Parts: sequence; structure tokens; C-alpha cells
Amino acid sequence: MHAQQDTHTALQNQPTGITEASIEVSVVKLHPATVQHNNFSFSKNRFDLEDQPIQKLIAFAYSLNARQIVNAPEWASEDHYDISGISTLTEDATLPQQQQLLRQLLKERFGLQFHREKREMSAYALQVVKDQPKLMPAADADAQPLEWSQGHGWERTENFRSSSMADFVVYKQLFLDRPLVDQTGLQGRYDFKLTYSYGNAPSPDPDAAPTMFTALKEQLGLRFEPVKTAIDTFVIDRIERPTPN
Repeated sequence: MHAQQDTHTALQNQPTGITEASIEVSVVKLHPATVQHNNFSFSKNRFDLEDQPIQKLIAFAYSLNARQIVNAPEWASEDHYDISGISTLTEDATLPQQQQLLRQLLKERFGLQFHREKREMSAYALQVVKDQPKLMPAADADAQPLEWSQGHGWERTENFRSSSMADFVVYKQLFLDRPLVDQTGLQGRYDFKLTYSYGNAPSPDPDAAPTMFTALKEQLGLRFEPVKTAIDTFVIDRIERPTPN
């Protein structure tokens, strides 16, 4: 993930009566190994996913950390694909709609079949530090939850609007080295941001942002506590390279 790249992701729990999303046409091609061009966009009825490994798409579609995915073949992380198509949507897809479209794609074009089972594994528990979270209640709790990020060099700022802790967990665990579970007990929606530097060691630059774990404590009053617990795993029973167009 590059700090220079801006990303915008709608974070939303599926409300009652939300417009169902389905794919009308899709094109799947193997991405050239010599070309690096990461793109992940949903704009009204079009979607364009470039240079994407299937394991990443499974994690996104089912709100998983990569470690929760079991029995994935090597090609699911090694092969990268360019995927584009047309959906039934007329507005930009919310996160649940994006996931809905990817689930359909994975089933129809990659033959994905799976089951879930609990397994004990290392995880992070999102917890409040000393019962003192530093979170502002959302200015508009009825607004669609939204995450957007920007950065320069090794510094990144993630902004969250009208987001619950469940929304935060869905987003953050995509980029952590182990699954993330919510143990904050916080039920509201909040507006907040998190600014940090990449890497595990503090920068020698006195003006640099802190590392993510430190920033989480100082800026939000939260922490990622290492734990070992039973986690829902996503066990792949069948997946195949895509059917030709």
C-alpha cells in the first residue's frame, strides 16, 4: 500500500431495504506480471479492479483478515487479475454492495465454495485504554459511514465519518498481520482520524507522526492488544482459475 495513493471506501452496515447489487457483465483477464498498476474502483454501474490477487478479493468480499482464509491454493495469492464489468447499480456502490458484487463474481467466475469453522489463533483485540476513548460522536449519525485516506512519503492519515467500531475493524484488519476483534463495548458512531508513520520503529525525525500502534493510543484512546482466541475461519472447499470470457 502506498502512502501517496488516496483511497475512499464507503463503510456501511447493510440497512433494511438497501438496493440489491448484481453483475450484468464481467471481464476477467490475467494481469501482466511485468506491469504494476493497482486500481480498485466502483463508480455507479461500472467497476474496475486491476492487478488484484484473488485472496485479497476474498478477504475484502467477506470482511476477513488474510490469516482467516484456509486452504487457498498458491495461485490465489500469486496470480493477479484485471476485472471489469457492469452492475445493476445507478449510484456509487456502498461497501456492502461492493462486497455483494465480489461475492457473485467469486462464485460465478472462480467457482468459489467454502464453509466456516472456529479455530484458535493469534489475533488483536481492539480495546479502550483506561476506559477513556478519544472519539467524537458523529456529527450526523444517520450519514453513510465513510473512510478516506491520504498521505505523503511514509505518513498516512485515515479519516472516518459516522463510523462504528465494527466499521473500523472491517477496514483495519485488511492491513494487519492477524485478525482483529472488537472488545471496546462502544456502540455509537463517531467522526475521527488517525495519523501515523509506516513501519514498526519510531522515526528519528522529531516531526514525524508516531507508529500506528502509538498513534492509536495517543489520538483515539484505543489499542490493539495481542490475544489468542477462537476466530471464525473461511475454509475454501473449491476454487478454480476463472472461466474464459
